[in-house]
Order: sequence, then C-alpha cells, then structure tokens
Amino acid sequence: MRRQVMERLMIWKDAKERKPLLLTGVRQCGKTYICKEFGEQCFEDVAYFNFEKDRGLASIFEYDFQVERILDELGNVVRGKEIVSGKTLVIFDEIQECPKAITALKYFCEDKRELHIICAGSLLGVSVKRDGISFPVGKVDRLLMYPLSFLEFLWAEGKERILERVRKYEKTSELPELYTKELKRELKYYYIVGGMPEAVLMWTKTHQFGPVEEIQDNILLDYRHDFAKHAPKTEIPKLGWIWDSIPKQLARENNKFIFSHVREGKRSKELEDALEWLVDAGLVYKLERVGQPEFPLSFYADATYFKMYLCDVGLLRRMSGVSAKIILEDSELYKNFKGAFTENYVMMELLIQGRHPYFWRSNNTAELDFLFEEENQMIPVEVKADVHTRAKSYGQFCKKYKPQKGFKFSMKNVGENIVEETRTYSVPLYLVWALERYLEK
Repeated sequence: MRRQVMERLMIWKDAKERKPLLLTGVRQCGKTYICKEFGEQCFEDVAYFNFEKDRGLASIFEYDFQVERILDELGNVVRGKEIVSGKTLVIFDEIQECPKAITALKYFCEDKRELHIICAGSLLGVSVKRDGISFPVGKVDRLLMYPLSFLEFLWAEGKERILERVRKYEKTSELPELYTKELKRELKYYYIVGGMPEAVLMWTKTHQFGPVEEIQDNILLDYRHDFAKHAPKTEIPKLGWIWDSIPKQLARENNKFIFSHVREGKRSKELEDALEWLVDAGLVYKLERVGQPEFPLSFYADATYFKMYLCDVGLLRRMSGVSAKIILEDSELYKNFKGAFTENYVMMELLIQGRHPYFWRSNNTAELDFLFEEENQMIPVEVKADVHTRAKSYGQFCKKYKPQKGFKFSMKNVGENIVEETRTYSVPLYLVWALERYLEK
C-alpha cells in the first residue's frame, strides 16, 4: 500500500545529521507496515524488535546504556545475526512499553549516529506523561503518521491514471465530467471507508461495506480497550463520554466543543484531563479559535474555545451511525452530518499535509472554517459540503484582513475569482490533496 510518508523516510535515511527517528501516530494507522516496507526496500537487512510482544527485551536496557553492548545482545543473542551500521535498519516497535529504550535513544544519537534506527509508538504521548519517562529531547527526529489521505486512498483504488490526467490540467481550468464524476464517487467511498489501512485493504479486495464496517467496529472496540488498559481508572468513564459526544457535537450548527454537552452536570474542570488523554493518544484533534489573526497564529489561539475532530472520517461515519447507502444516495437524512464529515475530512487533509490549522471567529459571530500560515501569508479557507459556495464570513474576513490568497473547498468545479481583493481559488473537495499547486508563487 503506497504511503506518502515513505518519501519522508527516504529523506531521513540520507540526511547527514540524521538522528534516531521516532514515528508516532494513532494506533492501527500503518506504522509497523511502513517501517518494515521501508527496511525491505532500502536496506540489506531489517532487525525488528517489538517491546509489547517480547517483554524480555526490556531487560537488555536495564543494565546500562552502552550502545555497543545493547546492539551486540539484540543482534547476536536475540536474533542470532549481527547488526551492521549502514546495512541494517533497526526497528523498535511499541517502544512506549520500554521507557529505558526511549532514554537509550540519546546514546544511540551521541555514540552511534551512523546506525539507522526507527522507533514506532502509538500511545507515546500518553506513556511519557503517565510514566514520567526521561525523554531524549533534541536527540531524536520526529515524524507523525496519519491514516491514509484521500490521495493515498485513490492510489489504493488503482486510480493513478486519472490522477495523472487531472494533474495535466491548469490549476484554474475546469475538469471535464469524465473525471469529476469518478472523483466524486471515490470521495463518497472515502467518507464511508476512511483511511485506516486494514479497512482500505478490505475495501479494495471486496468493494463491500459489510466487511469494512466489521473492521471499523473492531478498531473502535480496540480504542475503548486502550482506555481501560492505559488510562487512569478515574478517567475511563470520562473518556467514553467525550469519545461518544464528538460526533454529536460536530453535527451541530455551531460545533464548538462544549463540555456541558458531554455529560449533564459535568464541568470542563472535571473533563479536561480526559480530553487531553484522547489528544495525546492521537485519537482526536483540536481546532482552536483565533479572534485576532496575526503572526504567529499560535500566539493568538484561544485554548479555551475549540472544536474537536476525529482521527479518521470513516470511523466518524461509523460512530455516527450513518449508513453507506445514505451517503451514496446523498439523502436528505444525511444533511445534518454531511457538513461534519466534510469539515473532519478537510481538517485531516490539512494535518496530513503538515499544516496546523485554526479557525477564525469574530465578536459578531462571523466564522471562517480554517485558517493557516504559509510562508508569511495568512490563508483563509471556507468549506462547503455541496456546490453552494456563497460565504458571508469569508468575504468579511477578506475585507478586513486583505489576505493575498484564499480557498473555497466545495463540490463545485475548479475556478478562480477575486473576493474583496483576495485571489480566491475554488477547489473541489476531491482535489484538496493538490493544495500545494495553488500555494506555489
């Protein structure tokens, strides 16, 4: 399964100042697969160690942090084959289960920089806070992995030919219906299936929703098991309440996250720690409000006023109880959740592209869906689930702050116009993956 993160791994491999790489991301997003695939493609040998499956590995790190001794025992004793720098890729999987292995990365960086070592972990943020792990700050490279993007979903569907043809069109030229019809259909499939690799693989094999939904249900069940296994006992019920409330809160017209809507009688002070646990686990993402859009946006973000999005639109769809048929037929019954799914989809696409979005809301309730920085430019984004693109708040933002460029994501075809002196690109939702083309100078 082709993943964009492979390109980042190739760059890391050849970097002169390379450090041990820490690959994090929500559970079951494909970290183990991509590490092994990277090793098989780019190295003569792969030394794979899983700290969750083999608890005895932790004892190797108990004695000291002498790198040569550790490598000798892992290689010659554990797997019966020497680990050779430059030829062997070392993979430490589920590294959060061995805190001292995390600490040891400092010494791998200082004493064995020539060794290629990747560490994968799903609940690392949770474990660092829970266990007080001595984290090797400045001694590791970091890479965050997500479920499959829509572009990766299209690759998995074997749509390379249509992607090549779409790229040949000018960025402001309308696409013919021959292409738009197929891409619209695939986007609906993506809203249903999502980007979890196992679900996508099942979809490409069967093109049946039943087997896909069984996998989604199992993933959601596994996440709840993680609550019970890794969270403090006092937080477990709260995690469930917040987790279940996110689809409902997203579906509201004003989808600001409101703690009192999680559970009657509960206040933010009682639920904040549980919410942060879900964020640290990579299961949910916060979109914070900025009232004064100035550089840097992070400085003006209001951490008390935010929206919450799920890590995968397919899981959001399954949790919401919206059937595949309703989405495919674009039923009126789907109206309330359509906007929520669309926003969640765009949020994840922006994150996967390495952008950190916020949203803007003025004092008079004008609200812009997304706002991000790009090379000292403020980029406003308005999102519509259908072809309708009139957006009063977008116009107000452009009139007041005069950004050079902006975007309207919708089901409308490609286009370009000027809104209050702002060059505004109309980009179909199925082309959000091509955003970089429109941001080029």
